[in-house]
Amino acid sequence: MTEYFVYAFIYLAAAVIAVPIAKRCGLGSVLGYLMAGVVIGPIIGLVGDETSNIQHFAEFGVVLMLFLVGLELEPKMLWKMRNRLLGLGGLQVILSTLLGMWIASYFVEDWTTALTIGLIFSLSSTAIVLQTFNEKGLSKTIGGKNAFSVLLFQDIAVIPMLALIPLMALPELIEKAQQLASSAAQHNDNWSLVAGLPSWAYAIVVVTSIGGVVSGGHYLSRPLFKFVASSELREIFTASALMLVIGIAALMSLVGLSPALGTFLAGVVLANSEFRHELESNIEPFKGLLLGLFFITVGAGIDFYILYSQFWVIIALTLGVILLKAAVLFFLAVIFKIKHSDRWLFALSLAQAGEFGFVLLSFTVQQHVLPPEIAAPLSLVITLSMFLTPALFIFFDKVILPRYQQTSNLREQDHIDETGYVIIAGAGRFGQVVNRLLVANKVPTVVIDHESSMVDRLRQVNIKSYYGDVTRPDLLHTAGIEQAKLLIVAIDDKIRATELVAYIKHTNPQVKILARAYDRGHYFSLQHAGADYIISETYLSALELGTQALIDLGFAEDKVTTLRHKFMDAEAKGKRSLYKIWQENTSENKFDSNYQQLFIKLEEELSQIMASEETDENESNTTPPN
Repeated sequence: MTEYFVYAFIYLAAAVIAVPIAKRCGLGSVLGYLMAGVVIGPIIGLVGDETSNIQHFAEFGVVLMLFLVGLELEPKMLWKMRNRLLGLGGLQVILSTLLGMWIASYFVEDWTTALTIGLIFSLSSTAIVLQTFNEKGLSKTIGGKNAFSVLLFQDIAVIPMLALIPLMALPELIEKAQQLASSAAQHNDNWSLVAGLPSWAYAIVVVTSIGGVVSGGHYLSRPLFKFVASSELREIFTASALMLVIGIAALMSLVGLSPALGTFLAGVVLANSEFRHELESNIEPFKGLLLGLFFITVGAGIDFYILYSQFWVIIALTLGVILLKAAVLFFLAVIFKIKHSDRWLFALSLAQAGEFGFVLLSFTVQQHVLPPEIAAPLSLVITLSMFLTPALFIFFDKVILPRYQQTSNLREQDHIDETGYVIIAGAGRFGQVVNRLLVANKVPTVVIDHESSMVDRLRQVNIKSYYGDVTRPDLLHTAGIEQAKLLIVAIDDKIRATELVAYIKHTNPQVKILARAYDRGHYFSLQHAGADYIISETYLSALELGTQALIDLGFAEDKVTTLRHKFMDAEAKGKRSLYKIWQENTSENKFDSNYQQLFIKLEEELSQIMASEETDENESNTTPPN
């Protein structure tokens, strides 16, 4: 028992130290886990032979991750994704497999061995890529969405791969395995429902198991979770969620299938369940911890003896896998019209081998398709390619992305060939609404934005706008600032917006300026710069929503109207007082203790005003809300 406590402390301490350091250096948590494993394993030697056993346990993190991925995918969503899923994902797996098989055929004799190697390296790391996408906020990009489609197809494609691999067993390996059979192997067969079954019977068992997972998830999960939820004990619901995932994983293992794929399928089936969010919140902590442990064991499991003895071969294979897959992905990105930096993100993010490569590699050895002397260096290639994945993301962030941003910035400003009564600086969601209202009422406008992609999108829907830096005097002159009646400032950059207001008030004081403020500090800055009318971006919408909330709570509509006006009056009065304090403060921190104390005092006064309205209502015998 003591050794388990010691090992647990070593793994957790390595993660606690390495991951924050890696994150602070911009390397990402995955690389932090991998580096922690390398340090405590091959370098220091704090962990050793137990790593492989712990890795089997840690692989359950991959199982949980795919269950959660499945929960996010409703069948309707899968149908909508079918073109990218089958087209992009299918072509990636097929092309990567064929090219990998072609190259492997120069080094191995049997075509079945070459095909198996191609299948193993056609897969990418779902765990690393999705976790890195989430950390870097890349999940919603075009490149991220397409990468997710490919990963999803790869995860599904493992099912037919697992069915195909046993059919490619080599007779000489089977004979050798029979000669080396031991009691340990016989003991392992006791944990298999398909050991010794003929092919047709094995197929029936597999289909029945998958059908049982699907039908059970659809018909039995709801009554089970309703029964558990009735206990109103969170820990029991957590236990039932883990029981479900572990049970499905165990079933898949007993019939010789991948546990991760079984739980993924169960997740898809449960995607429409009303208990989906509860399942996610209960499983997520275990997933994160076990995934981290999995990456640590990958780093700790690097066999430096094999790496040293076949160093250049393994390095060449690792780089070859990455370059080959990146080339295939880049080619597909061109075919499917993934453009600009998203094309590179798509190609680089999926260029590594994946955790399912370990699963397939182990399975091929068990099924006598690959000899152990080939599987060992291939396992190192998978590990090193995963280890290099954070470096590929860093290359994308530091080299690829800045070049495309520079290219966008080098675009020449548009020639403005018209003038209008109103110049709108900023074509974002705020500026667009203002522009549509004015144009609909036949008011000539000139819309200018410094984001070329935004201007191009507006032109696609016949909204005329111009690309350029609206803070430049020559552009303002071309747009007709001297003859304009209004300047509407809706720039996202708070500093540039304030500078623009100050400049226009200095050079063209006859132009009335209407500005959008992000927050109260920006509001005061614009007011100080000379803006004639300022509206906080979320003020009116929040006020409208709050008004509706009072009505839905049972407050009478006439009373809500009165409360709304009182609130607006108090807010306006408070802003004037706060602005005076803001002006008097000359330090960089405009919101000093005096400002904070006044704000607290105004909030108390606001509560008293609302309370006085309630008192007046009670005195007039008006029925209070329920």
